[in-house]
Parts: sequence; C-alpha cells; structure tokens
Amino acid sequence: MLEEAEKRKVKKPLKKITKQRLKNIALYYLKRFESSEANLRRVLLKRINDYAYQNPEFVKADAYEWVDELLDDFKRFKYIDDIRFAELKIRDYLAAGKAERYIKGKLAEKGISEVLADQILAQQEFSPFENAMRLAKKKHIGPYRIDEEQRREYRQKDMGTLIRAGFDYDVAVEVLNTSLD
Repeated sequence: MLEEAEKRKVKKPLKKITKQRLKNIALYYLKRFESSEANLRRVLLKRINDYAYQNPEFVKADAYEWVDELLDDFKRFKYIDDIRFAELKIRDYLAAGKAERYIKGKLAEKGISEVLADQILAQQEFSPFENAMRLAKKKHIGPYRIDEEQRREYRQKDMGTLIRAGFDYDVAVEVLNTSLD
C-alpha cells in the first residue's frame, strides 16, 4: 500500500520543449480559450520553466526567443488579439452583472492595459445600478430577500457583498433602498 502511494507521487518526465511543441501547446490552448498575448506568454513560459526545472541543462533563452516569434506570428494571423479578447470579456462580465472595478481587475490579470479597458468600457452601454441589481437578484440580497425583517437584519452584510463585488458605496445604498413593489 505504501509502495503504491510512492509510485503515484513520482511525476513522469515532461516531453522535450521544441519550437514545434511550443506552437502545438499554444494552438491547443487557443483552441479551448480566447486569450490575450500576455496570458498566452505566461502559459508558454510556465511550460518552459517547468521543463527547465526537470532538465537543468536545457537552455531557456532559446525557448524564450521561440515564444516571442510564435506570439508575433499569432498576432499576424489574428489568432490572438487583445482588443477582441477585452471586448469579449467585458461583454460577458457586464452580462453577468459585474462591476466596472471588478472587470478592470480581471483584465489586468490577463495582461490588458487599463487604458484599453477604459476605452472599451466607454463604448459599452451599461448601468452600474442595473448590474448591481442583477447581482442582488442572483445572490438573493437587498430587495430580493424574503421579507422586510430579514432585509433590515442583513443590510450590513448585503452592503458588504455589493462593495466587495466592486460597486461604489452610492450604488450599493441605492440598491439596498430599492423596493420591488
């Protein structure tokens, strides 16, 4: 039994990293997910670093050059496009009722500049109040609570939920003061 556990812990060696293998990894990733340039770079560099950790004689500098070449090719072929990626993500987040601050944070994690995010958000028609109401409905808070007594009892908790979701204090207060009658 103990021997079986030790066998499971042993990781099998990673396949050798070549330029073609990196391209295949990137294409497979892009087949499953829309990605920004910075995010795809992060995925590929992680694979390179994992392989280099197992094989200390591996020269990472060459592989880093391959990543730069691949990303340039992918941009030229429009496989990756930061503007398209940001537009898709913003549209999805707004449909889900996310706050502007939340959206900008998520895009920054994926390597989208704040300037680009601001430009695309400015083109979108959305209301922070409507997004906050959508979140309140989804979480059954504020005006969507069962009765008035529960609403008063959980007001601070509901306020915290809305503020942690990225909505401004004024928007949170407006949502909590809204009546569905």
